Amino acid sequence: MKTKSLVIILILVGTLLIIPLLGMQFSDGIDWSLFDFLIMGILLFITGIGIAYNLKKIALSKNRVISLGVILMVFFLIWVELAVGVFVTPFAGS
Repeated sequence: MKTKSLVIILILVGTLLIIPLLGMQFSDGIDWSLFDFLIMGILLFITGIGIAYNLKKIALSKNRVISLGVILMVFFLIWVELAVGVFVTPFAGS
């Protein structure tokens, strides 16, 4: 993967992580710890790498859309499980 792609992904991840950081300044409803930011940063980075790889390596539009959908679905399922515990795993949030 090119360095330019990695830099773009890192900038997007950092930008997305600023949203809850700013929200914590203005609301008591958002209470993230350093661990929460670290886990979400890793999750966003891995998702970004998967999307970039998908866009570069898969040529057919139909296959690209399906694989992008799978990547995003896995991301959202992990995010929801960590946040509220839909599947009641030991990783579930409170």
